[in-house]
Amino acid sequence: APNSFLTFLTLCFVFSSEWNDVTVVREGTVATLVCIDETATGAVSVNWMAKPLGTARFKLVLSANERKELSTGASKHSVQLTDHNFQDTGVFSLRFRPERDDGGLYMCLVKRRLKVLKERFILLAVLTVRVVPLFPVPQNSTLRLIASVHPELGISQIIWVTPGAISLKTEKITNFGTISKLPLVQSSDDGAYVCMVYPKGNSSSAFFAFNVDVKVDGRFTQCISHLLDFFFGQQATRSPLLPWPTPSSPSPAPMSWGLCATHPKLVHQYDRWRGFMREGHGNFSFLLTPGTKDGGLYKCEVYKNDNTFSLLTLLTVVKVKTRQRSSKLELDCRYSELSQVQSAVWTFQNQSHRLPKESSLGSITTSVPLPVRADRAGNYTCVLQLKNGQTVRATHTVTLPPRESAGVSDPSLLPSLSALLLVVPLVALVVGAFLWRRRHGSDRGIEQSLSVRSGETENIYENPEDMRQAPPQGSVYMVSFCVVPYYTLHGEFLCFNFIYRLL
Repeated sequence: APNSFLTFLTLCFVFSSEWNDVTVVREGTVATLVCIDETATGAVSVNWMAKPLGTARFKLVLSANERKELSTGASKHSVQLTDHNFQDTGVFSLRFRPERDDGGLYMCLVKRRLKVLKERFILLAVLTVRVVPLFPVPQNSTLRLIASVHPELGISQIIWVTPGAISLKTEKITNFGTISKLPLVQSSDDGAYVCMVYPKGNSSSAFFAFNVDVKVDGRFTQCISHLLDFFFGQQATRSPLLPWPTPSSPSPAPMSWGLCATHPKLVHQYDRWRGFMREGHGNFSFLLTPGTKDGGLYKCEVYKNDNTFSLLTLLTVVKVKTRQRSSKLELDCRYSELSQVQSAVWTFQNQSHRLPKESSLGSITTSVPLPVRADRAGNYTCVLQLKNGQTVRATHTVTLPPRESAGVSDPSLLPSLSALLLVVPLVALVVGAFLWRRRHGSDRGIEQSLSVRSGETENIYENPEDMRQAPPQGSVYMVSFCVVPYYTLHGEFLCFNFIYRLL
C-alpha cells in the first residue's frame, strides 16, 4: 500500500507540472509531437516513450539508433518520425494517428552514446466529438454538441462557438465530458461550429480549434408533445404576469412567448444555452404592460431536449380614455377579445347615482356633467365579466375643479397696502404732534384745509402746486413725511405731503 501511494503521488506530480508542452488532437486525425534540437546532430539516437494516465512506467513507442534502425511498440500503429534525416537536421518529431486511449504523457529522449542531449515531455490530449442527432439534423429539434478530452487534467476549458461567433453555454456531464445544446435549430443554424479547447500549464498554444459542420434539414420538423390551455384577462393599466406552469421535469432548456395571430411574432424569449437571458429556474413568467392592441392569444413553449411543453393564454386588455365636451366629461371604456367578454358595465363609488351609458362594439361609455360637483367626484370603474368567470376592472378618478381665489386680483399689491395701513397712523401721530405744538404756540385757530380737486381725481391730501396757485388766506404750512417700507428690497421711499392753513 505505501508503494502504491508513492506511485500515485509521483504520477500526480509528473502529470500536473512536468510537461514542456500540450498538444490537443481530434481522435482519428494525425498528431505531431514536436521535438527539435538543431545542436543534437551526428551519431545520435532517439527514443519516444509514452505513459498513459493511470500507469506507472513509460512504454516504448518508437526508437531509432545511431544506424537509423527503427523499432516500434506493439500497441502503436502508423507511428513514424517526421524526418528520417534526423541525425542531420536535429528534428526528432513524432507523427501518428492516435485513438482516445493514446492520450497521456510522451517523452522524447535524444542521446549520443550514454549522454542525454535532450529530454522533452509532451502531454497529448485526444479530443472526441459527438453530434446528436446524426446528420441531417431535423428542424426544431435540439442539437447536442458533446466534447470530451482524454486526459482532462491538461485542459482548463472547452467552449463551442456558433457560425455567428456566439459562445454557447457549456456544462459538464459525468463520463461524457462537456455538452452544449442548440434548441429549436433552424435551417439558418447551418454552418461550421468551432470547438475551442484551452490547455493549462506549459503550452506553446493558447487554444486549439476544431471545426464541426452541421447540416439542418428543414423537411423534418419536430412536433409538439404536450399542450395545456389556460385563459385569463388583464387590464391595460397594470402589468400582467403571463404565467407558465412548471413542467414535471426540472430545468427546461429554452422557452419563448409568442403572440398567436395570422403571423405570430416573438414577444419574449429565454434560452439558457444561447445566453439570451438569465436562468429562470423553472419559472418563465414575464411582465407585460399591454396596450389595447396587445390583446390576443399568447403561446408559451418550453423545450427540454426533444420534449415540448406548451401553454395558451388569451389576454383581454381594458383601457379607459376620457374626452371633455362643453357640458360633460365622457369616460370611454375600451376592451379587446370581444368573444371572451360576457358583460361590461360602468359603476360609481356612490351606488345611488345611476350612470348614463352608451354601448358599441368593444366599448362602453358613460359621462359626468360639467362642472363636476362634489357628489359626482370620485372613482368610476369599468367592470368586465369574462366567460371564464373572471372579472376585470379599470378605474378612473374624477376630481373637483380647483377653487378660484376671491378679492384682490394681484397678490403683489397686498404687502404695499398692508404697509400703507401701518404708515398712515404713524403720519397722523406726527402731524398731530406738530399741530399740538402750533396750537399751544399761538392763540390763533388752526384749520385743516379741505381737499382740492386736481383733474378728475379727488385726493385726501392737498396738492402743493394747487395750493401755491390759490390766493393767500393766511399762513400755510406743509409737512412732508417719507419712510422706507420694511418689505422693499431696493430702498424705495414712500412719501406723504400734508398742507395746513393757519387761519
